[in-house]
Amino acid sequence: MPLKIETFSNVTGGSSYFKAIGHPLAAEPAKALLADLRAAGRVAVYDPLNMLEPFDEIHHLTSVDVVAVYAQDVAKIGQPLLGRPAQPVTALAGTAVDAVFVAAFDAERLVAHIRHLIPASATVYSLDPLKLPEELLTDRRTYLAPLNFATNYAFFRDGAGHHTRVVTANYWSSYGAAEPYLWLCLFGEDGQVLARWTQELPGADGTVVIDSAAVRRKFDLPEFTGQLFIHVVGAAGHDVVKYALDTYGDAADTLSCTHDANAWPSDFYAGLPAPRADERVILWVQNSHPCPIPAGAVALNLMGHDTAVALDREVAPYATYALDVASLLPDARWPQQVEIRAGKHFVRPRYEVIRTDAAGAIRHRIAHPNVERVDLKPDPKLATLTNLMGKGFILPAPIFPASRFRTIALPTPMGTTQSHLPLTAIVYDADGTEVARRDLGRLSRDHETVFEAADILDGKSLPSGYGHLELIYDFAAGENDADGWLHALFRYEDGVSGHAAETSFGAHMFNTVLTYKNEPQSYSGRAPGLSTRLFLRTGMAADVDTLCHLIYPASTPWNARSNTALILMTKDGEEIARRTVTIACSGSFHFRVGQTFTSGEIKQAGRDAYVLIRDTTCRLFGYHGLIREGAQGAFALDHMFGF
Repeated sequence: MPLKIETFSNVTGGSSYFKAIGHPLAAEPAKALLADLRAAGRVAVYDPLNMLEPFDEIHHLTSVDVVAVYAQDVAKIGQPLLGRPAQPVTALAGTAVDAVFVAAFDAERLVAHIRHLIPASATVYSLDPLKLPEELLTDRRTYLAPLNFATNYAFFRDGAGHHTRVVTANYWSSYGAAEPYLWLCLFGEDGQVLARWTQELPGADGTVVIDSAAVRRKFDLPEFTGQLFIHVVGAAGHDVVKYALDTYGDAADTLSCTHDANAWPSDFYAGLPAPRADERVILWVQNSHPCPIPAGAVALNLMGHDTAVALDREVAPYATYALDVASLLPDARWPQQVEIRAGKHFVRPRYEVIRTDAAGAIRHRIAHPNVERVDLKPDPKLATLTNLMGKGFILPAPIFPASRFRTIALPTPMGTTQSHLPLTAIVYDADGTEVARRDLGRLSRDHETVFEAADILDGKSLPSGYGHLELIYDFAAGENDADGWLHALFRYEDGVSGHAAETSFGAHMFNTVLTYKNEPQSYSGRAPGLSTRLFLRTGMAADVDTLCHLIYPASTPWNARSNTALILMTKDGEEIARRTVTIACSGSFHFRVGQTFTSGEIKQAGRDAYVLIRDTTCRLFGYHGLIREGAQGAFALDHMFGF
């Protein structure tokens, strides 16, 4: 069964309450609170702020002798709470109970309101024992302030020649944070804590790196596969923890990167590819809560099919389980795709594709599925806005040089009500010229339509050698099907090394001053977002270069060319060098850091340097990656993050 907790609202944003009751430091105090309530005897529960049922979902009050439940809101009276009809809190007076549990943080004022109703002999309990230490709070006046819970999880592994590396920037100080730092907790595969520590952050926009190999050495740990809990203490501006996760290996043929975990557990995820005949697809199920995932609570089904197969095993609190897709769906094959019924038990997960190539080499790549929305319905108004919003929603993706790379696309339904996807694919050269397009038709939810950029080009070439692909809605094929949540998986195969990388993302409106439902999105402030600030981390070793593909999509015609600065920064946020490039509207720009800046500049920038991509004239969409040259060299690719 899905957890009955609110994690994210597209109106109000992320919930901090579920983070507060599920924080690793709240787990033991919650157990102690439950033990006290069990020992207290007869317990009355008061739920003034609608926090009771989510607490029960995570920590389970079934062992407590709850004799009555009370509400403050008149509308809640008579409604079921913990399986009992809620009574007015005024009825608490004279009730024979040994304890009163007030299901709220900062409960002193709430208790004062009902002190005259509480039996004199009753002990009062609240959620306050679960509160984090004051030194971990950004806003000490309002415990559930979102900035107190700027947290996220990362897949974290070190062993068998595989390592992981979380890389981000201290963008919080750019928003005024004085001395933010990281509180970190590493969980092993069984969910037990392997290490806890704090890490200082550099100055504003400085690089933040957490490397699994360094962590393992620091704490003298055995090999591990688990998850890293990241808490930014003293955050400002953003309660969202964004990062790039690099997976690298001792061997040259292991390299991958993926986006952050998206810190709000969802009911569904989609865009998980079924394996090819020579592949295994492992879904890393990583419990985000201090309660077990019950057997049968997580399930997989082929997209567009109702029959789901459940994982018939429990996953311990904060534990990690490697779910082989074939164990539940043995007949699933690419280009079929899999829907994940996650029940809000974990944040956006990682999946790992393990492929044995023709030479017998085993190659790994890691990517992520995306949140499948349960709150969306088709928006017929989108079809009427083409005169104002032009192409409207655009999903852009790079096309790498066809002489070396295959560029493959698989549209992915990302809303539970999305029964059809009416799509057109357009190919643009780097100079913004449309080279080819193809109407893909009205794809059904269970479609298996995969195509290559070469298919759309149909023998034509890209004069620049590279370009980009845009997926847009085809309203002629289905004017009532679009919902604004257009996604696709993009896979790139290297003809030299045999390695592959893949990424998935969703559409946005780009570069139009008109706004529609918070589009074009802005990283900070209100829509429209018409400027660019992207983080490009650099290679981790001398033989690893950083690649980047910047795309300038435009829903309506915008500035003819961008004015884009590529700024090489030290890990402490000091500028070393910059280059200026201009990208044509509807065009793109592909570059390598090692070819854009001189070896002297890169040496001066030092270890853990990064490139800040800044443009005040337009919004660019970027993809970043790492690449090792050579016959066995791997490469990695995913979409970038901005701040």
